[in-house]
Amino acid sequence: MKRLTTDDAISRKNIIDKIRDKALIINSPNDLNDFIEKIGDAKYVLLGEASHGTHEFYIWRAMISKKLIEEKGFSFIAVEGDWPDCYRLNRYVKSYEDTGKSAYDVVRNFNRWPTWMWANWEVIEFIEWLRKHNELRRKKNNPSVGFFGLDVYSLGESLEAIMTYLQKTDPLAFEKAKNATRCFEPYGYEGTDYARATRLVPKTCQNEVVDLLKAIRKKIQTYNTDPEMVFSTEQNALIAVNAENYYRTMIGGGPESWNIRDRHMFATLERLMEFHGTQAKAIIWEHNTHIGDARATSMAEEGMINVGELVSEKYRKEEVSKVGFGTYKGSVMAGRNWGDIMRIMHIPKAIENSWESLLHQAGNGRNLALSLESWKKDPVFNQQLLHRAIGVVYHPENERLDNYVPSIMPLRYDRFIHINETTALHPVHMLPDGHQIPETYPWGF
Repeated sequence: MKRLTTDDAISRKNIIDKIRDKALIINSPNDLNDFIEKIGDAKYVLLGEASHGTHEFYIWRAMISKKLIEEKGFSFIAVEGDWPDCYRLNRYVKSYEDTGKSAYDVVRNFNRWPTWMWANWEVIEFIEWLRKHNELRRKKNNPSVGFFGLDVYSLGESLEAIMTYLQKTDPLAFEKAKNATRCFEPYGYEGTDYARATRLVPKTCQNEVVDLLKAIRKKIQTYNTDPEMVFSTEQNALIAVNAENYYRTMIGGGPESWNIRDRHMFATLERLMEFHGTQAKAIIWEHNTHIGDARATSMAEEGMINVGELVSEKYRKEEVSKVGFGTYKGSVMAGRNWGDIMRIMHIPKAIENSWESLLHQAGNGRNLALSLESWKKDPVFNQQLLHRAIGVVYHPENERLDNYVPSIMPLRYDRFIHINETTALHPVHMLPDGHQIPETYPWGF
């Protein structure tokens, strides 16, 4: 590693001193009351995570979301998850018929890898809370708070949901759905297999999914079932179109498949906001690489955009609050390869002079909450330093090469929560050793 010069060392010391002066030390949810009060002035609150497998990120994010829903009237939560799976959770939290006896009944059927990302006890705890909260809201004739997925991966599941709905509703569109389904059938409805095949043979299913979307939109005004189910059917058709494009583009490499995915997630968020009306307010749960503004990171140099950038570009700064999360060390749930068994992995101490290392030093190992608005014009903070990012595939031994995104922190986020030492998520499905996770958590989570 490059040896620090005197000027570098002074700069790092200035950062640590200023963090100590400005940071809020947090130990429990009550320590964040003022912090959350300021967050809640926005209509788009984006809550991140530095990994997809960390217990503390999920429970602190849930705690913040509860307060925003109770005290600031937020309309729905939109997550980095598949639409069909999350829509079943949405129906459960709203107590629709035939949605399962418990949140556990719903999430244990989440079969797409990585299952632990949403099929975990932390999510179950929040979903059960949201269902009870919605029951109270309905007694006061207030609309229920929803839970939706933003992602584009669910090609097969979305086609299946469309077929189920259209079979009884729209025979003409149902034929289009059958055509699209037959087209993907040789690939087992797996996008990666489809992508590999189309690279070798120039036969695609693009026309079939576009024709399906057109057929649904032509007759959608005549569908007389509940409006949310109609919305969901159109959304699944949009997913089929964008998933086909995403997977076909992905095989060629480069940033465009990432950009297709994030544009889809942003467009889905916009559709949800329109569906919920002019007073709608959204909470978004996604990885830091999606919710932090890409323009403040090395992602921009690679031609990548993200949801945080798109939201920040379109809306006034007072309408958007982007909250990043990070950790200095701990453990995480991840796989060593795509489709691998879930593993609890060790997260080593953060690289020296990374943001996480500086936060660790500034807090003397304590958890910190930071409001970054006043930092944006401070040259001490306007430098691109390493910032940890762990995905569902993780190799701790290669972390120095693979798991840091150079970032200007106050330009990437509006606020940041540093949890100094974190632990792995608690999945619903059995761990490889057969161990079942307990259901109790701090603060009632």
